[in-house]
Amino acid sequence: MNAFFHLDKGHLHVESVPLRDIAERFKTPCYVYSRAALEASLDEFLNELAGVNALVCYAVKANSNIAVLNVFARRGAGFDIVSGGELKRALAAGADPKKIVFSGVGKSTEEMAFALKTGILCFNVESAPELERLNDVAGSLGLKAPISLRVNPNVDAKTHPYISTGLKENKFGVAYEEAFGIYQRAAALPNIEVTGIDCHIGSQLLDPSPFAEALDKLLSLIDQLAANGITLHHIDLGGGLGIRYQDEDEPTVGSYLQPLLQRLAGRPLKIILEPGRRLVGNAGALLTKADFLKPGEVKNFAIVDAAMNDLARPALYDAWHDIVPVVPRDTAPSIWEIVGPICESGDFLGHNRPLAIEPGDLLAIMSAGAYGMAMSSNYNTRPRAAEVMVDGDQAHLVRRRETVEELLALESLLP
Repeated sequence: MNAFFHLDKGHLHVESVPLRDIAERFKTPCYVYSRAALEASLDEFLNELAGVNALVCYAVKANSNIAVLNVFARRGAGFDIVSGGELKRALAAGADPKKIVFSGVGKSTEEMAFALKTGILCFNVESAPELERLNDVAGSLGLKAPISLRVNPNVDAKTHPYISTGLKENKFGVAYEEAFGIYQRAAALPNIEVTGIDCHIGSQLLDPSPFAEALDKLLSLIDQLAANGITLHHIDLGGGLGIRYQDEDEPTVGSYLQPLLQRLAGRPLKIILEPGRRLVGNAGALLTKADFLKPGEVKNFAIVDAAMNDLARPALYDAWHDIVPVVPRDTAPSIWEIVGPICESGDFLGHNRPLAIEPGDLLAIMSAGAYGMAMSSNYNTRPRAAEVMVDGDQAHLVRRRETVEELLALESLLP
């Protein structure tokens, strides 16, 4: 827990609102976010970057609810998107198109055209074929496409292999050894404007040193490009700074940024950052109710009404999320498997959790603000959860719960 999710008079609160009241009003499962936590996380970056020519572009994929995006847009943040759908979300949330960067390995012709017409800040190009396609699309519209090349520095981010993105075997970016030639090609294309360089090495990074190692390689390439007449105007260092889920030693934003800022001092480069998880992860929780307790000879199962379709991270990465009672009991805990009702053995939210619980008790699955609702699905024809934003003593429904009827309305029988 943190300052925004805390116990008050024996009840777990988010800011000034009891989570029990949210469950009664909006039912479970339900995602709950703290506006104050979102703003405080963004302020960590803005304070460290005071006086620096920099732009924080929130990575929309981490949590794409437009109310979350709007909180950041109001504070002047930009956005890192990976699809045309995320671009529409950012615009609906009030984003400034000139503060949007478009990443992703598979941009379609339609997405490129939409982003060009919108007037985004930059495309983070991830392959030579993408560069050629973007040049053709921009030419057909009579426009020039501003680009950065996403350079893969082959740096080990020391994170889970599924969320490592900066090694040679990863699908992202262009190889460091090939980047100079691709930049030369980009500079020669008639509908491309080379503006920057981009790098993203992975997610949930707890050691800041790989960021500095990647930056050193980028600076060497920048100098090589400048010596050959290609001047860059910005450097996009991506995101990936980790958070505390269990007992990790969470790096401060300062320990991450200061070594980078020192290396960039004196260079006329605008700095772009793309934090995602760090801004939203610990600003959210998934609220769920224990429906059945199923003690067993080998394991005890607490069957809750949230499931792997609501929060995929435990099943996908064996990820840990702290699970705490909303109203703690005084009785001795037992060891429980926290599982959902989905018909999969992998449908679990937590293993071996010591909890004193009874049927009907509410549990809060913590640190669920990132890659929670954004990765949820309708598996087993389960409507996706509601989302609630708490602002002080007020709770606002920012996405209502889906209904089965809405899911069926998208389908049709054969004639």
